[in-house]
Amino acid sequence: MTSPPALLIAADGVRHDTGSAALLELVEHLGSRHPGIPVAAGLPGPGRWPLSEAVGELVAAGADRLAAVPLALVPDRWSEDALSTALDAVREEQPGLTVAVSRALGPDPVLLALLEQRLDEALGGGARSPRDRADVTVLLVAPGSADPQANAEAHRAARLLWEGRGYAGVETAFVSTAAPDVPAGLDRCVRLGARRIVVLPYALFDGGPVERAVLHAEGWAEAHPDTDVRCAEVIGAADELADLVVDRYREAVASPVPAAAAGRP
Repeated sequence: MTSPPALLIAADGVRHDTGSAALLELVEHLGSRHPGIPVAAGLPGPGRWPLSEAVGELVAAGADRLAAVPLALVPDRWSEDALSTALDAVREEQPGLTVAVSRALGPDPVLLALLEQRLDEALGGGARSPRDRADVTVLLVAPGSADPQANAEAHRAARLLWEGRGYAGVETAFVSTAAPDVPAGLDRCVRLGARRIVVLPYALFDGGPVERAVLHAEGWAEAHPDTDVRCAEVIGAADELADLVVDRYREAVASPVPAAAAGRP
């Protein structure tokens, strides 16, 4: 019986200790929920856990085929180029290795449902009806990119999150590089009539950008005590996220995407 291709998680941007711990947790989830798929994670570019080491681990275990799944909520040209460069180097080192690449994770209905859960938790617990959310404005905060398409995808995710869920509105802000920043995004929410705002990180794991977003939101809230501002948690290493990664893996095995075009329309 032919063994399945190995799953290579390309975790660009997960360089903070907390995010690294969450990534390891996700790998463990994948191993327990899908034990038949060999899996390893690495980061394109310099730093800890280089992608080449993850590939070497999988090859040493007998893998001759890989499906790489980038842990990206939006397609980003710079991240895609870094992944493509890393995979080109892997192919040179392992000339007999076949590598496929999946598209970006978001905005997928699974991720939107997880974001909705994080919003409900920030609002105080269990699932809420559209009527319960009528006075809630959401500020979806993405890291921000020099790639305009990546920033546009964050706005697209905000629109999809708003559709049919009953929030007063879902606005978008960015931690860096793109505008508006978090304080400006909160100002916009107030100008639109918001008195209750949930700042929702559009991020899988905690780390530098999320910490900065929370600090900016807390600082703004101190200066605007008449506005109820809450910060939701990140998506995290949920079982649903693990299953979505495997869905992307299976798509890549069936219909591989060229590395330079992964995630682009």
